[in-house]
Amino acid sequence: MSEPVLLIDKTDGLAVVTMNRPERLNALSLELRRALHDGFAALEADPDVRVVILTGAGRAFSAGLDLGELGSGAAIHGRSEPWADTGAAIRSFSGPVIGAVNGVAVTGGFELALNCDLLIGSTAARFADTHGRVGLLAGWGLSQRLSRVIGLARAKELSLSGNFIDAATAERWGLLNRVVEPEALLPACRELASAMLGLAPDFLPTYKRVIDDGFGMPLEAALRYEKAESRTWNARVSADSIEARRGAILARGKQQVSDE
Repeated sequence: MSEPVLLIDKTDGLAVVTMNRPERLNALSLELRRALHDGFAALEADPDVRVVILTGAGRAFSAGLDLGELGSGAAIHGRSEPWADTGAAIRSFSGPVIGAVNGVAVTGGFELALNCDLLIGSTAARFADTHGRVGLLAGWGLSQRLSRVIGLARAKELSLSGNFIDAATAERWGLLNRVVEPEALLPACRELASAMLGLAPDFLPTYKRVIDDGFGMPLEAALRYEKAESRTWNARVSADSIEARRGAILARGKQQVSDE
């Protein structure tokens, strides 16, 4: 019996989602794209899951759309089925999604990474936008998201050349939050997820939404939006709930100081 193309491991509020086609560099077959759509929908419906780590099995994050299926006409980017936009599947999860980029992230795989909230890469991570070499336009956000992350000129350099950049360059350009050794990748992501899970209940999806929504606005409009959201949220926070969390906040602050 063959292994599933998507593995989901849930523990204490965290789900680790692993694309599991290592022999094909986790190429995004129709089956894997459906599994990602259904998997993220199920995680969003699970109130116990608050943070997700997305990664790939083996030596690749994802090599993009399955070229064998592309050649047969079965997996064209523009399909209209709900599962066809894999980037939207990732964005459907309202909590933070940490991309653990363990190897190559190419074209559609690059797009998956860009739909995560932040990326941590191993030293083996590499990125390339080869849409132009295949002859298809990006449809999961790469042409718009990449320039907002690394700047317009750098995005054009990548997308209009099809060249690869390595992990060190990706970190320097702001694409990767940081780079770690391969064996430290998932532990680093888990450590970050644990810090996120320590925030107040229900806070993660709300703050993520406020950050994302405000980022798409002019600054003055975003500041007004933040103030309105702040008043609504903070009106529901009681003094008792703040006091109940004060001890944990002080203890964590002392631990941070001692670690330094």
